[in-house]
Amino acid sequence: MGRLSISCLLPASWHFSISPGGCPRALNTTLRQLVIIGAVAGILFFLIYSLLLVRTKYSRSQRDRNYHRYLARVTDMEATDTGNPNINYGIVVDCGSSGSRIFVYCWPRHNGNPHDLLDIKQMRDQNRKTVVMKIKPGISELATTPEKASDYIAPLLNFATSHIPREKHKETPLYILCTAGLRILTESQQEAILEDLRTDIPVHYDFLFSDSHAEVISGKQEGVYAWIGINFVLGRFDHLDDEDEAVVEVNVPGSDKKDAILRKRTAGILDMGGVSTQIAYEVPKSVSFASSQQEEMAKNLLAEFNLGCDAHETQHVYRVYVATFLGFGGNAARQRYEEYIFSSTMEKNRLLGKKVGLTEDVPYLDPCLPVDIPDKIKQGGQTLFLRGTGDFHLCRRIIMPLMNLSNETQTTLNGVYQPPLPYDNSEFYGFSEFYYCTEDVLRMGGDYNSARFLRAAKDYCGTKWSTLKERFDRGLYASHADLHRLK
Repeated sequence: MGRLSISCLLPASWHFSISPGGCPRALNTTLRQLVIIGAVAGILFFLIYSLLLVRTKYSRSQRDRNYHRYLARVTDMEATDTGNPNINYGIVVDCGSSGSRIFVYCWPRHNGNPHDLLDIKQMRDQNRKTVVMKIKPGISELATTPEKASDYIAPLLNFATSHIPREKHKETPLYILCTAGLRILTESQQEAILEDLRTDIPVHYDFLFSDSHAEVISGKQEGVYAWIGINFVLGRFDHLDDEDEAVVEVNVPGSDKKDAILRKRTAGILDMGGVSTQIAYEVPKSVSFASSQQEEMAKNLLAEFNLGCDAHETQHVYRVYVATFLGFGGNAARQRYEEYIFSSTMEKNRLLGKKVGLTEDVPYLDPCLPVDIPDKIKQGGQTLFLRGTGDFHLCRRIIMPLMNLSNETQTTLNGVYQPPLPYDNSEFYGFSEFYYCTEDVLRMGGDYNSARFLRAAKDYCGTKWSTLKERFDRGLYASHADLHRLK
């Protein structure tokens, strides 16, 4: 059966090059690639641990027991031994749309087994807390003042400096990876921000940092690494050793072998940030196209790469569909909606001679806000006052045109090509905003059930603002910000 899980993923970004010839093998990579892939695994270890805790609310099945096989890999909570000279460190700064986070990782020397990757984990301080720090707003706010980029990021680097032994600084790689927040800027604005970082950081810090270590990564890179990370942690790249494992029949891309092979079914990912949303899942079968234009579009959305070892070279060649939708992140989507209701309401006021939303006494009745919640939109020196009505069905009807869906076959948001999904044999994990909304607001993280989610969402939207605030005061929400997540 198809399945969607909503899981907690500490937002981070990862990088390796995707060339026409395919991605590099995981067992024949540079140190840079190993560090970043390991960083993905380190973050996703936390993801699986969080997921396992959430899943205790649900029934135990064989599927659940399989997760416990990996529990030992995610529950190492010991403080990092900074006095051990054999421990190496690495730093990844994720510059997202709403803020930037720094993650510090550590790993012992490689064990010499060519089949094993580096055992990379998140560093933990003396209080056993992960060495992670976030600052706001996003670095894209410096579009007009790029000379302040290094000052902006300094608190994060100072934080890392205080945790990593000084004698290790010169051999500690530092990567600054910017995602959708910077992708929406012009190329010259991006380069100005990156240039300030590349120039100033080596002057003030001794980390292993070169010009190529600061870059804007593509949505495709984000999607590919999230897909690799979750499937690595779940053990989906291992060879079959359990009769109860879900399997899939695969036509190996680029293989001379005509016979399909059976291997573990991989999981797909859905990741919603502030500005963009990504989807990635394996396409095990060769695909057909409705038109030559669709085939051309698909070439940019299908990534093929080999994660196998020499002994099983074709067993781990994967064809993965990866699409990123700029403007469909949580914050960006809300902004597009606000722009729509602002312009349409002002136009109706002009044509009909009305003054809806121009004062707090006559607000625009917004079906996409919980009952009685006040809000306002400011544009061009004008203010539109809102008051929520919590009409779930009307809200869905209003926002559907903003999804830019197409009537063409095998397409999704914005008419982008999407290969067919075998819903009877699929599994997806939802990250970031998918988790924040379902768990922080509705307390429904874990296995996703559409009917249960719709009931909970309708209840939330139909609840008066005063009642929602009372629920917060009773500790039913993590923060005031959570009350706004389902706007």
